[in-house]
Amino acid sequence: MGRRVVITGIGAWSCLGTDIESIKDSLYNGKSGIGVDEERVPYGFRSGLTGIVEKPKLKGLLDRRQRANMSEEAEYAFMATRQAFEQAKIDDDYLLNNEIGCIFGNDSTAQAVVESAAIMAEKHDSELVGSGSIFQSMNSTVNMNLCSVFHLRGINFSVSAACASGSHAIGLSYLMIKQGLQDVIVCGGAQEVNKYSMSSFDALRTFSKRMDEPTKASRPFDKDRDGLIPSGGAAALVLEEYEHAIARGATILAEVCGYGFSSNGQGISQPSDIGSALAMTRAMEDAGISVDDVDYINAHATSTPQGDMYEAMALAKLFEGKRALISSTKSMTGHECWMAGASEIVYSLIMMQNGFVAPNINFENPDEYSAKLNIAKERVDMPINIVLSNSFGFGGTNSALVIKKI
Repeated sequence: MGRRVVITGIGAWSCLGTDIESIKDSLYNGKSGIGVDEERVPYGFRSGLTGIVEKPKLKGLLDRRQRANMSEEAEYAFMATRQAFEQAKIDDDYLLNNEIGCIFGNDSTAQAVVESAAIMAEKHDSELVGSGSIFQSMNSTVNMNLCSVFHLRGINFSVSAACASGSHAIGLSYLMIKQGLQDVIVCGGAQEVNKYSMSSFDALRTFSKRMDEPTKASRPFDKDRDGLIPSGGAAALVLEEYEHAIARGATILAEVCGYGFSSNGQGISQPSDIGSALAMTRAMEDAGISVDDVDYINAHATSTPQGDMYEAMALAKLFEGKRALISSTKSMTGHECWMAGASEIVYSLIMMQNGFVAPNINFENPDEYSAKLNIAKERVDMPINIVLSNSFGFGGTNSALVIKKI
């Protein structure tokens, strides 16, 4: 069976808010964090829609050298991790005297690369690029910065698995603790939101163009959905072995009890109902639960025509006629990409702690696939004991997590 793995701290920095309390209010009230970036259309985007994420103020928190080494997503991750450690009662003294691991999901870092290339093209002098650029531009920018700043000496790597990155990071952390390789790991996901990071997505014509009504643009499972809205930020969770958490007097928020995964093995951008269902089934089997035990499903549903259709097919295979409520918090956040699998566990945990299911806003007209699902159009106040959270990504990578209330 292995050791039990619990969550003792969470933090997030997103378009819904920059702390757990403000995010809870947004989720409870169905408040969207989506707006329009006025720079994007003149830059060449088809759509200017994006999650509006506040820039962190790091001066006074980090020294100049540390700030220079951080990419945008590393800044978000630093702020989220500070919150998670604070809630977990892990202070500087504990960090210096105990081993803690770090696994974060991050699958690209665009801004530092684009800006460095522009300097080289114009000035033809690499010394003008800046010594911090290399630490900003690597995919492991989040891990290397967090481990340096917080003096983390345990496992240290990034997970690059497209839009399932954050979920896989939690799943791998869970497995390492369960198998006795670590006692504590801070894990999560991070995503930059600048225009440079999103131009290739825009080129695929995957974005909604409802710029006249930004907060109504993200419409997971709705028949009239026309594409996703890019977003980002960071989410962090402190995962800990149960007895270790009890021994140091930590407050246990929930237990991570299931992780499932699969690969579709099809076209590089082709979703699969079979692959999605397999990941969910494996997660529930790992948790030792059945479909009848699940109270709430946080769907991956990004508001794309094809992706939502295949996930709805997979959900219907397993949950049609069952009591589990389903919603996609991406209706409010947009698609937080590499961060999404982690932030949606944080969002689900907030719902679990406060006894409500956040609404799938903008779900007005079901299509033939979503009509079979028990989708929460409005907020539902109810106890939540078991959550299933889905994350799927390009290349056919699928991840599903189960958390339960203790």
